Amino acid sequence: MALYAAAAAVLDGVESRRGSLKGLVYASSFQNVKQLYALVCETQRYSAVLDAVIARAGLLRAEKKLRPHTARVLVYELLLGKGFRGGGGRWKALLGRHQARLKAELARLKVHRGVSRNEDLLEVESKPGPAAQVPRFVRVNTLKTCPDDAIDYFKRQGFSYQGRASSPEDFRALKGKHFLLDPLLPELLVFPAQMDLHEHPLYHAGHLILQDKASCLPPLLLAPPPGSHVIDACAAPGNKTSHLAALLKNQGKIFAFDLDARRLASMATLLARAGVSCCEVAEKDFLAVSPSDPCYARVQYILLDPSCSGSGMLSRQLEEPGAGPPSKERLHALAAFQRRALCHALTFPSLQRLVYSTCSLCQEENEDVVREALQRSMGAFRLAPVLPSWPHRGLATFPGAEHCLRASPETTLTGGFFIAVIERAEVPSPAVQVEALAPEPEPSPAPKRKKRRRKAAAGAST
Repeated sequence: MALYAAAAAVLDGVESRRGSLKGLVYASSFQNVKQLYALVCETQRYSAVLDAVIARAGLLRAEKKLRPHTARVLVYELLLGKGFRGGGGRWKALLGRHQARLKAELARLKVHRGVSRNEDLLEVESKPGPAAQVPRFVRVNTLKTCPDDAIDYFKRQGFSYQGRASSPEDFRALKGKHFLLDPLLPELLVFPAQMDLHEHPLYHAGHLILQDKASCLPPLLLAPPPGSHVIDACAAPGNKTSHLAALLKNQGKIFAFDLDARRLASMATLLARAGVSCCEVAEKDFLAVSPSDPCYARVQYILLDPSCSGSGMLSRQLEEPGAGPPSKERLHALAAFQRRALCHALTFPSLQRLVYSTCSLCQEENEDVVREALQRSMGAFRLAPVLPSWPHRGLATFPGAEHCLRASPETTLTGGFFIAVIERAEVPSPAVQVEALAPEPEPSPAPKRKKRRRKAAAGAST
């Protein structure tokens, strides 16, 4: 099966240091990127266990044409995964000849180590840390459905809806087929950490987007009203772009830029599945986009989520086991690009509000970049205070840095993230309503609040 060959090739590339796990997955010709990524990550996490079982069962001695990385993937799928997918083809027949011996060796290994669960076989350094407690967040795509309908669908499938969470601490108690509604984002469903929904029919239909909560915050805080023109400066893989389109209700225009052709192709598929019709995707360097181009004269909102070290990504431990912080040289190069991109974004003449975000935990890519860009703006822009109830704030490296948001598995039960909301200083924020909206226990979409105000104003004038 192509999935197993692709997974083995990625593992070989990681071991040979030909690239990072995620980079090699995206470079693969296998179309279902998320399925491939999940299989590779889990195979790598259990690699020591798999190697021990394979050696004790004599699998590679008996099947001399079977390569070690392929053997790992197949044995993971047989013993620890979901079983062979799509029938398994010749691989199922090959492993079938050794299935009894492999299962016996796994059982002996558990007895020898005094454990009963597969998870307990992992070495201490491979055991899930705080990142493993982060729940599965699922954003309901309001271009195609609504939260109530999605909840009803899951209930009909035997899931137990627990209502709206009172705080993120409620997520820790989730297990089995229980799920909650996030207390902050009204379109975000929350499932237990190990819930895999990649094969769910609502996901394949574009009704659900598998997106971490922290990744949902930048579009929410940018809050472009329907009809707006928006730039998504470094757009791939497209989850935030689809979220922006949902906020716009497909009314207005999103200019999405990215330099990676392969990621853009994957993004185009995602946007089509999500029903996005207001987005213009371009394979282009955002730094080469001219602010004076008439095409962007009406752009008042920019989402800038540039390339970063990824030090906050939940998958980092699996991609680079034992990896330390990024090198100073890499951080210096990344921060230089990030500063250029942010300063460039602030030169768009009609810009009113910008969200700068990274999935990095490093000060050099976050507070330092924002501070320098604001200094260079000579007072034209300022940090907007948002989500005052959010528990994890920016590092106190300059006055106002507390208006920035940070996220981590330990403090917010999400992936590691940094967010700064920047607004033009000389006029009131065009999306200031989000600031008041988000901390409320029952937030309402911003456009509806605007509509009620218009009606009230019309009534007063008559």
